[in-house]
Amino acid sequence: MKSKIIIVLAVFTTFFSCKNEAKEETKISENTVQTDIQLIQFHTEHRCETCNNIEKLSKETIKGNEAISFVLYNVDDEKNAKVAEQFEATGTSLYLYNSKTKATKDLTEMAFMYAKNEGDKFKTELQKEISEFK
Repeated sequence: MKSKIIIVLAVFTTFFSCKNEAKEETKISENTVQTDIQLIQFHTEHRCETCNNIEKLSKETIKGNEAISFVLYNVDDEKNAKVAEQFEATGTSLYLYNSKTKATKDLTEMAFMYAKNEGDKFKTELQKEISEFK
């Protein structure tokens, strides 16, 4: 009987801790200031080092630039299905998006090329892409 109670408590705790993690990610997206230009990153539920670096370096690059907002979407979350479909995102990817003109620029290849080992090059290339995109 004791073991059944422990198992039920473990399942209950795991369920609610996972729910809180999901809410935290949603909070990131909802608290992002909406601007015309967005830097959008898609990712899957299980994130690798490169995926995490893309997020970190992207945020560092646009920090202080109020003309661009960063938005993070989990493609495995059903509530993000429509936007993932719009960008044809099925895994980790990075896009510039202009909400007024609906223009998009796929930066995924550049992001994967530099995010893991060349952070400075990533930031330089991303800043260049942003400047050209406007």
